[in-house]
Amino acid sequence: MKAPPRSEVPNISPKQLPEADGFLFGFPARYGNMSAQFKAFLDATGSLWNKQALAGKPASFFFATASQGSGQEETAFTSIPQLVHHGMLYVPIGYTFGAGMFEMEK
Repeated sequence: MKAPPRSEVPNISPKQLPEADGFLFGFPARYGNMSAQFKAFLDATGSLWNKQALAGKPASFFFATASQGSGQEETAFTSIPQLVHHGMLYVPIGYTFGAGMFEMEK
């Protein structure tokens, strides 16, 4: 999407995922789906699925959208199957951030 690289954010490869105890994935939502870049990252985890290397690990998502009606809930629904195929445990964050979760200035 032509965003400049951010040197302060480490890059990981799908092969490193089994080292983690759990996951909190954040990505932009596109029309109720995860971004193509993140989908490609998860598509590269086929060998981990084959070994069931991520089974039983807790995982959740957070999303960035351009407006409040940009498909946040639908993005969760379309992203959960990625976790389910790996046997990961979906842990929803829920609406627990008070009025600040509706802030659109930042």
